[in-house]
Amino acid sequence: MSGSEHGAAVGRGARPLSPHLQVYRLPLTAVMSILHRVTGCALMGGGVALIWWLVAAASGKGAFDFINWLLTSWVGGLGMLVFGAALMYHLCNGIRHLIWDAGYGYEKPEVAASNKAVLIGAGVLSAVLFVYAWLA
Repeated sequence: MSGSEHGAAVGRGARPLSPHLQVYRLPLTAVMSILHRVTGCALMGGGVALIWWLVAAASGKGAFDFINWLLTSWVGGLGMLVFGAALMYHLCNGIRHLIWDAGYGYEKPEVAASNKAVLIGAGVLSAVLFVYAWLA
């Protein structure tokens, strides 16, 4: 079939297809907004794991032994690291959103500074959390 036989391609000629997200570079603020939503979902998953752990503790030794084994395995440790980093990022970005909700920080230089502050703050808090967890 040639392109002229398809209804959508009629009259298109040599024009390129409409570009999508692979072509554009999203601004850092947009990437951080998407990451805020992703970390919120990760925190919800961590909350489900916490509820599972509490219900298992109330259910008996067999149920608790399984979830405790899972959470203390390398997979559980990796999950805790991801959860901790997600929590620290979500916290820092949430503070920025509270400042924005108060009507401050909308100018481009302020937004750029708050982007860096959130990333640095989340990185430092995550590192402190990881070191504390390692030593505890």
